Amino acid sequence: MDSEGEVSMRIFAIIIFALLFLAACGGNHDYSPKPRGYYRIVLPKKEYREYVSNYPFTFLYPKYADMELAPKGRLPGSIQKMEYLLNMQFPQLNGTLHLSYEPLTSKKEFNELVEDARKLAFKNTVKSSGIDQGNIRFPDHKVYGIYYTIDGNAASSVQFFLTDSAKNYLRGALYFNTEPRLDSIQPVLNFVKQDIGVMIKSFRWK
Repeated sequence: MDSEGEVSMRIFAIIIFALLFLAACGGNHDYSPKPRGYYRIVLPKKEYREYVSNYPFTFLYPKYADMELAPKGRLPGSIQKMEYLLNMQFPQLNGTLHLSYEPLTSKKEFNELVEDARKLAFKNTVKSSGIDQGNIRFPDHKVYGIYYTIDGNAASSVQFFLTDSAKNYLRGALYFNTEPRLDSIQPVLNFVKQDIGVMIKSFRWK
C-alpha cells in the first residue's frame, strides 16, 4: 500500500502536468502559412539613349538594356517568318523585348501581319485574367499601332505593333526568362512597361 508521501508526490506530479498541459493549450495559436518570399530587386536608374542603325527607324531605349541582332526566323510564338529580328535585352531584370521588323510589300501582307499580332496576343488568354488593347496614334510622325496589355500569369505580359500603314511594320513582345508568376515580377514588369512607353513615344520612321 502506498505511503502518504508517495500519494502526495503523485498528486503533485498530476497537478504540475495538468498546469503544463493547460499552458500549452492557452494563448492564440491561429497560425497561417507565410507568403512565398522573393529576392529584393534593385531597379536601375532611368536613363535613355537613342537607337540608330541601318533599320528605317530610331527610338529611345534604356542605358541598362542591350540591343542585339537575333538570328533570322520567327518571333516567339509567331507564325510569320520575319526577316529582321532584334532583341532588347534587360540583363539585370532577366527579360527580353523581342522586336521584329518587316518592310511592307502589299496591303494584303499588312493585314496578315496585323491579324497575326492580334492572334498572338489573344493566344495568351489561356493563362491570362484579361487582355486590354489600346490604340497607338502619333499622326505627326506617322506612327500607328495597337498595344496589348495581358494580365495574369501569361508568358508575355506586353505585346504591340507599330506601323506607318504603308511601308513599315514592327512588332514587339516582352518575355521574362522565368516561370510566369505575376506576384513576383510585377515590380519589374511595371518598371519595363515605362521603358516600352518611352520607346513607343520616341519612335520615328526614317
